[in-house]
Amino acid sequence: MDTARLLRTPGIMIAVAGMFLSGCSTGGSQHDTQYNAPGASARSVTAKGASSATLQPLPAAIPADLKPYYQQKLNWRGCSTSTPGSATGPGSSTSSGFQCTTMRVPLDYNHPSPSTDLRLVVARKPATGPGQRIGSLLVNPGGPGGSAIDYMVDAATSFPAPVRARYDMVGVDPRGVARSEPIECLTNAQMDKYTEVDNTPSGQAQINAITQADKQFAHGCEQHSGKLLGHVSTIESARDMDVLRALLGDAKLNYVGKSYGTLLGATYAGLFPSRAGHLVLDGALDPSLNSLDESRSQAAGFETAFESFAKDCVQQPDCPMGQSLGAANSYISGFLNRLDAHPLPTGQSRPLVEALGTTALLEAMYAKQQWPTLRNALAQANNGDGSGLLALSDAYYERDTSGQYSNLMYANAAVNCLDLPPAAKSPADIEAALPAFRKASPHFGVDFAWMSLSCSSWPVPATGRPERIEAKGAAPIVVIGTTRDPATPYAWAQSLASQLQSARLLTYVGDGHTIYAMGNDCIDTAVNAYLLQDKVPPKGERCSQ
Repeated sequence: MDTARLLRTPGIMIAVAGMFLSGCSTGGSQHDTQYNAPGASARSVTAKGASSATLQPLPAAIPADLKPYYQQKLNWRGCSTSTPGSATGPGSSTSSGFQCTTMRVPLDYNHPSPSTDLRLVVARKPATGPGQRIGSLLVNPGGPGGSAIDYMVDAATSFPAPVRARYDMVGVDPRGVARSEPIECLTNAQMDKYTEVDNTPSGQAQINAITQADKQFAHGCEQHSGKLLGHVSTIESARDMDVLRALLGDAKLNYVGKSYGTLLGATYAGLFPSRAGHLVLDGALDPSLNSLDESRSQAAGFETAFESFAKDCVQQPDCPMGQSLGAANSYISGFLNRLDAHPLPTGQSRPLVEALGTTALLEAMYAKQQWPTLRNALAQANNGDGSGLLALSDAYYERDTSGQYSNLMYANAAVNCLDLPPAAKSPADIEAALPAFRKASPHFGVDFAWMSLSCSSWPVPATGRPERIEAKGAAPIVVIGTTRDPATPYAWAQSLASQLQSARLLTYVGDGHTIYAMGNDCIDTAVNAYLLQDKVPPKGERCSQ
């Protein structure tokens, strides 16, 4: 299963769609008032003398008005692997061993009210044994917007057997995601059009098309999900996880988060350091970056990943891009330019336009296992058939063969635009940033720059801002970084590990986005020892492919 995505709206993740973090300004008075609340940010000064925000912990005692949420009783029922979210009743088969339930959380933690409560869907697979059960292990695949329940179903068979033997595998779809009060924005037909918008504009008319598309997207989200848009922040989802931890009977949270899921886990540790148990943060985000810097850094990450793919491709006898790195770079630039002028037929009513072709390239960078698929799709395109690349693009957007989209991109935008102020306020801001983006990524920089404009149209002001997360007093935390990770560059893992006071960085020298439980014995052995035996990886530990 694809565990994370490029955040298609600036603001990461997802760790998944335009996974770039939003925000370079601090916002107005409403934003500052929000951060005077407990569990928000306080100002501090870094060693270099630069002012930065630091996430402060919440009081350890649970407030009286939140106790009803922490004391609710969960009604677990059997559910099938095909419908693990059917918590209102048993699934079509209960032989799978999965159990489902719903939990109540307040829409607004500062003003809880039963009349506005949200209901989040939770699923689990009990520990299989042998060995004494350790507790629950929450998992999250990133996004933001990825379904933690879908990922848990996958993890229940793909995570190392010794871990599944001693932990209940648990997933909760975060607020606004999948089965948990999902954010909705566009019709499927409208989403098709949105994905085709040209993010390499050559004139004012195309710039206007970008801004108009962003406004239509934002208006659709406000129209269909206005109640939720102000309450799907990472901080609120981290607080939801603490409620679930208590309801599961665990004194501390054990957690594996990938991509954006690392921000969720790190935020939990920052808010509740005394309740952080075993936390594995794989494919880490850097919470101290503003969204424009993050978007530019992510563009560079995809450039690095593409170069790695190209070096591999030109050594293959069937490489459709030529037999040298220079030829491959020239090929892909020319190919995208040709798509811009002459979209390819796909056998469907949707031709392969440049935007979809670029998305296909980015999708294939997430996992080295997709490189052969991309080679074949490019070879097809050389013969006038864009269907293979369209299939990759559809996989990125979670569009099925019937034309239905999941709510991944809608939740992604809602979380990103709430977590950080917009990367840019106007097309003029983007045009000023273009040289730096082109330098960071000759192939993808312009796309990433213009995608960074999307939160400027968002109807709800951001409640978050860039901040360091230190989590003073937390138990040891393992942060994993992959050296050629496209979506979460290795430097982000280094930065997060340096911020978290109890973190240990585990390095994977290789390609792809995230690595635990994906077949690397060195990484799996190190993480398993941490989860099962409290053994923190040695300082400077590096694994390779």
